[in-house]
This record gives sequence, C-alpha cells and structure tokens, in this order.
Amino acid sequence: MANYVVAITGASGSIYALRLLQVLLWSGHAVHLTISRSGVQVLGTELGVTVDLQRFQPGQLFPGGGTAGVIDSGLEHYGGFRPLGGQISLERLAYHRYDDFSAGIASGSFLTKGMVICPCSMGTVASVAGGHSENLIQRAADVHLKERRRLIVVPRETPISSIQLENLRKLSEAGATVLPAMPGFYHGARTIPDLIDFVVARIADQLGVEHTLMRRWGADGRSI
Repeated sequence: MANYVVAITGASGSIYALRLLQVLLWSGHAVHLTISRSGVQVLGTELGVTVDLQRFQPGQLFPGGGTAGVIDSGLEHYGGFRPLGGQISLERLAYHRYDDFSAGIASGSFLTKGMVICPCSMGTVASVAGGHSENLIQRAADVHLKERRRLIVVPRETPISSIQLENLRKLSEAGATVLPAMPGFYHGARTIPDLIDFVVARIADQLGVEHTLMRRWGADGRSI
C-alpha cells in the first residue's frame, strides 16, 4: 500500500477527481485528499455535491454511493461507469484542510508515491510554477517537486494563453507531468464515463497504479 496525494482545485472537471479517488482506493492505496475553496464551488456546480471543508466527511463526495464508509458508485451524475469490482472502502481516505500546514503532506519527510492535482486550475498552475506555498495544495506540490517525486497536474482549460503555456512549461521542466484532461476516442468510447475513464487511466498509468479502465492500443493497430 502506498500513499498518494490528490488535490481538487477550481477548474472544471471535478468528476475526474472523484473517479480517480475511486480507482486509487479500489487499488488498496491510501489517499491524502485536500480541496480548495474554489474546488468546493465547482463540485457543487457540476455534480451537485455539497462539501463542508470545516466538517468534512468522505461520504460527502459520493452521496448515495453506498453504506457508511463504503462506496460502490456515487457517480450517477454522468450515468453508469464501468464497475471496478466490489465495494470501495473509504477508510484509507485521509482529509487535510487546504490551510492546514501541520498536515504530513506539507513535509518532504512524509513519504508518498506521488501527487495529482485534478482538476488543476490555471491559478494553481501559476502559483506552483512561481514557487508559492500559500496553501497546503501549493506547498504539497512544491514538496513533490523538490523531493523529485511524481507530481501530475491535470489542467482543464481552453483556449490556453501564452502566460498559461509558459507556466505549464516551467512545471514540466521542474519535473512535473502535465496531463491535460484531453480524452481520446480510439478505445471505443461510447459514453461520457468512457471519456472520463480514459483520462483517469492515463493518470493511473503515470502513477504506476494498475487498472482496467480502458482497452489499450495493441501492436496490430487495434484496441485490446
């Protein structure tokens, strides 16, 4: 079991984050979650999810998704996702307030296998690229860069200005992986969940987490 950090910020595409949480927990890993205030607003707007940053409970992210402490779906907003197999325990999900610098993930001495900012707002991109540590999300990202650990940013913005491109370039050169939420279609996508799973699958690949979210392109030119 490994520690992974997931940060949800105020870009569109919060459904990617919830599916990623499912996959990481289903894989048996521990997830350290932090959410920005803007991320809460987007969760409410896009998914009708109400999150209380002061009195957070993991079940707030997956309303109606299962019994207390366990989820089997909770992502009905976009229809049916491919089952991961069995129920998913929330016991390995640890929450840290975005302004809590006493959290372990604020220090390089706290070992993780990687961090994903998903979705990653361009404001967060700019702050991390500039070396700011004004909240826990930015600090944890800075820690992953300085410790040479995996940092994956998942921007969801279009069009992208030259300033934003420059900030993304800085992050890439500093060691981060820039993985835009750009779903592919070659894997036989038929539904919105298929497109979401494509992006989450690519994130999982970068983290080295096994999954069965999509069919892969084979050597013979076909999806397998």
